[in-house]
Amino acid sequence: MTERDRVALRPEQVTIPPGHSWNRLPLIGAVCAVLGAVACAILGAGNPKQFFFSWLVAFLFFLSLALGALFFVLIHYATQGGWGIVVRRIGETIFVTVPVMAALFVPVLFGLHDLYSWSVPGAADHDALLRWKEPYLNVPFFLIRAALYFGLWSFIALIYFRGSRGQDATGDAAVSVRLRRFAGPAIIVLALTTAFASIDWIMSLTPHWYSTIFGVYFFAGSFVGFFALLSVVAVAMRRAGLLDTVISAEHLHDIGKLLFAFMVFWTYIGFSQIWYKARMEGSWMTVSLFLMAGHFVVPFFYLMGRPVKRNGATLAVGGAWLLAMHFVDLYWQVMPTLHPDGFSPSLLDVAALVAVGGCFVAAASWLMRRQALVPLRDPRLAESLAFENA
Repeated sequence: MTERDRVALRPEQVTIPPGHSWNRLPLIGAVCAVLGAVACAILGAGNPKQFFFSWLVAFLFFLSLALGALFFVLIHYATQGGWGIVVRRIGETIFVTVPVMAALFVPVLFGLHDLYSWSVPGAADHDALLRWKEPYLNVPFFLIRAALYFGLWSFIALIYFRGSRGQDATGDAAVSVRLRRFAGPAIIVLALTTAFASIDWIMSLTPHWYSTIFGVYFFAGSFVGFFALLSVVAVAMRRAGLLDTVISAEHLHDIGKLLFAFMVFWTYIGFSQIWYKARMEGSWMTVSLFLMAGHFVVPFFYLMGRPVKRNGATLAVGGAWLLAMHFVDLYWQVMPTLHPDGFSPSLLDVAALVAVGGCFVAAASWLMRRQALVPLRDPRLAESLAFENA
């Protein structure tokens, strides 16, 4: 890369300027977090079990977005992808919220006995299957695994976040080489820990049921959720005049293609699950049908066309819709354990979503305004800026 290419973008072109409306996002997120937490405290006092389930769904939703972002960045490094350099910093800002999500996991720990029937003392005494699973499904080992997951995720996230930001300052091309070499092993670690975390936190809600591909199902949903969020954020940043000269229709097109591809992949893996009995009874049947239509049929035909993926407004609509469907999917995975007789929404679902989402938005937007919005001195930035679909 020539020096001319290296200075193609100046820091002031790709940072949030003083007085810009996006500078208020951390405060808005913090206010939402406080209001949501207060609502959770008031409403949860009368129904603690509902609170813990609502909190778990909200926690899993935003954690899955952070893990999807981490997968995206690692895969991008491992494959030496060029097109996504201009949106990689968005992913980096999202995945570095993992330590914040670790703190938000604490309420789940307080609600272990309300959430997980196997954690109740004596639960395995008269249950042969739980006794067989007890070496894995026991509280001390559960806590050790959770600490391991968050420790590894945070370690990987901070390595890539600091490496990318450090390269902005030094321009050292060797940083990209080191991060690319580490990406392969990091993907393996992330894949294994994400799979086991989904087994621990979602599948073990129903300890008598098991699946050999549930980890893949959670990964697929996380990737769909991240690309849905990325499409919304990228378009919003263009509309706000932040990256309107950096992210082009070509980049939006690739985001849309990946969103479409992983939506189809999610459908394939979801169809292979075998736990539908409880979700085909009562009003859960309606939710199941809505999920099938909303997470596959509607977005399949909507996102299929090339013009939809290249137009910011239409892509953002598709992304926002699939982001909502990703939440419905996680809700559908968790809540039948609490309400086996049928779909029973609660105000605590909204309160928990606002509380956790407020923390997520506050953390991500605070980091976003403290750095360049693209990796300015990445060796492949010029390639990404000039990217065109074949």
